[in-house]
Amino acid sequence: MGSFSIWHWLIVLLIVVMVFGTKKLKNMGSDLGGAVKGFKDGMKDGSSPDTNAATPPAGQVANQATADKTTIDVEAKQKS
Repeated sequence: MGSFSIWHWLIVLLIVVMVFGTKKLKNMGSDLGGAVKGFKDGMKDGSSPDTNAATPPAGQVANQATADKTTIDVEAKQKS
């Protein structure tokens, strides 16, 4: 009862193939493979340090000289 034999897994595989069909399983496998490949490419692109160091994060100003004249810089200070 603790583990399944090879016959149990073959019966489960046969039932899955009968329910979904081979074409649907092939499409799901290729979609899953494409998603994994896209994830790996995204992780590879996001980890390169030279592209992230050149540009500041969105919404932040690199220095005060490049800020627009209409930008207001406000800092919250605590009253003592």
